[in-house]
Amino acid sequence: MGERVHRSVMNIKVGMLFYVLGIILTFFSRRVFLECLGTEFIGLTGMLMNIMSFLSVAELGIGTSIVYFLYKPLQEDNHEKINEIMSMLAYLYRCIGYIIGIGGFAVSLFFPWWFSNLSTGLFLVYFAFYSFLASSMMGYVFNYRQLLVSANQKQYVVNAYFQTINIVQIITQIILAYYYRNLYLWVVVGLVFTIIGCIVFNQRIKKVYPWLRIDLKAGKQNLKQYPEILKKTRQIFVLRIKDFILNRSDELLVGAFVSVTQVAFYGNYTMIINKLIYLVNILGDGMSAGVGNLLAEGNERNTMKVFWEMTATRFFIMGMVIYPLILFLQPLIACWVGPEYQLSTLIAYLFITNLFLRLQYATVYVFVGSAGLYGDVWTSWAELVLNLAVTLALAPFFGIVGILLGKIVSVFFFNVFWKPYYLFSQGFHKSVWEFWRPMTIYYGLFFLFTATAVCMKHLYLDAHVDSWLTLIGYGMLTVPLLLVLYFLTLFICTRGMKYFVARRPATYHLLCKLTLQQS
Repeated sequence: MGERVHRSVMNIKVGMLFYVLGIILTFFSRRVFLECLGTEFIGLTGMLMNIMSFLSVAELGIGTSIVYFLYKPLQEDNHEKINEIMSMLAYLYRCIGYIIGIGGFAVSLFFPWWFSNLSTGLFLVYFAFYSFLASSMMGYVFNYRQLLVSANQKQYVVNAYFQTINIVQIITQIILAYYYRNLYLWVVVGLVFTIIGCIVFNQRIKKVYPWLRIDLKAGKQNLKQYPEILKKTRQIFVLRIKDFILNRSDELLVGAFVSVTQVAFYGNYTMIINKLIYLVNILGDGMSAGVGNLLAEGNERNTMKVFWEMTATRFFIMGMVIYPLILFLQPLIACWVGPEYQLSTLIAYLFITNLFLRLQYATVYVFVGSAGLYGDVWTSWAELVLNLAVTLALAPFFGIVGILLGKIVSVFFFNVFWKPYYLFSQGFHKSVWEFWRPMTIYYGLFFLFTATAVCMKHLYLDAHVDSWLTLIGYGMLTVPLLLVLYFLTLFICTRGMKYFVARRPATYHLLCKLTLQQS
């Protein structure tokens, strides 16, 4: 238990460090890239990266299903079993790399029709796309070992290497973009740093796991011994298709139904949202492997305690990202890249609503994945069909609003109602009312403070926040106060937050005295 908590804390600490560095660098680099490389090029790269995301669906969920089978041999320190499973992963990922390469070439044949009106010309489109394609293929062929590191609760090792290399890459691209404004040079730098990352990371893996032996032929033969991997892969594949259309196809849809230029406008908002999603998921990524080991132990009481502890911390971290967005998203866009890049207030609220729906079931998702519960394939198809129906019906008339409404409507029913029922009935073997009785309190408190933030924004802040100085000043005054009150309310009203704070007994007893609670 102590080692699991230690590794989870390390994952969170390292993740938070690189999050802070990354978000500062991302905001600065986005402004430089828009000014020095142009809105059209940034919109183009956003669309190409979304195409790469679509091709990555070929991964089928193999990595996720194989990680599930690594938990037990890692707990038992069974090197032979780990080598068998990793050899299968290496063989399958090499096949995936080749499939992505072939699929990418096939997709690129349509570029003359898709990008015929770009002022940058088709040669740049092909040059950028094939560079992205090469980077993606190298990731599957060479970097599959990072899944072993993650399953072993050492995600901080992966973050330390790849995030450091990514930071150096972005700094290099900023300098070159500012001085040379060369689109080709920007693309080449990304490819070069991908190669460097593959070499450096795999050298590190050899030192950390000297006993790891990869045999591709044996990996192919061992597939017959693990029929469950192929079964879970088929189930996860449907989830991946659904998740891609809901979360990764935005810029493709904006490009198709609105314009390539609007992709850059939309991308400013999604960049902020995605950075905040990463912040929230640092906790989940740090503890997900630990949850897998926890479930393997079979301690029901401890499992439920950790579930509600994670739920409480997730809801507080959601408040840390949602409430500042409500108050300051539009002023932030105006101060960061200019008021001409602002989308409507309605679109901003739809972004925030979709973010909430994606984040609020995160703890359920971690436990569902760690327990290997991927059998509800029908819900993914239903969610996918609902999303496509709403999006195709509304996007031609309402543009970005229609695209976001398609995501919100389809996610709402399944994330809020079905997944908790599935976890509690099939995973915990408990009544779903044991979820909803405490969860009603979390939703009620969250929406109470959401309403408070909306009132603060419209009654006072909109009229006063119009520069970086006022944005920072009012942010420092309002956000900490709102979050402190929210945290104390969660502590008073929920057991999950009490469980979390109790990990620090001195802090727990102090808060009990301050809030007149019994220790």
